[in-house]
Amino acid sequence: MADASADEAFLLALLNRTPIADGTQADALADGPRARRWLAVRGGQGTVAELDQVRAVRDLLQAVVRGESPPEVLAPALDGLVRGPAITDGRVKWSLSVPAERALAVRAVLTWDALARTRPGRLRPCGNEECRLFLIDRSKANAARWCSMATCGNRIKARRHYQRTREAQDL
Repeated sequence: MADASADEAFLLALLNRTPIADGTQADALADGPRARRWLAVRGGQGTVAELDQVRAVRDLLQAVVRGESPPEVLAPALDGLVRGPAITDGRVKWSLSVPAERALAVRAVLTWDALARTRPGRLRPCGNEECRLFLIDRSKANAARWCSMATCGNRIKARRHYQRTREAQDL
């Protein structure tokens, strides 16, 4: 397994592979060859079986993070995993034994779990209802609302400003 920040970056990138483009939801993992290259760059094998596993887990994780499904729907992604100890450099280190085609999907689920346990509520959907992206709130106050202040945050604030000025003009 990679370090926590790399795992979180991978999870967020995976969750955000279904953006809204021109009012329509896109799936960046729909183009098989391109999606398999994306997986290979992130440490995967780039196989069709791996892509199928990752797509399925991504869809389940999106539903869980949005509160549309309970976390138990992720259980099948972890079936049959074996965690074993090894002593390396005088320390006990734990490793997972997982088939290569399932490794990235398992990595995503385990990263989601680590975030849910150690920083509950920090992984969430963007506050813009028209956006399908997610964010990991790293702010001290846990007050981030948008996937990007430059896009969604600016749009929402501009929309609110426009409505306030329209209401003031109507008075």
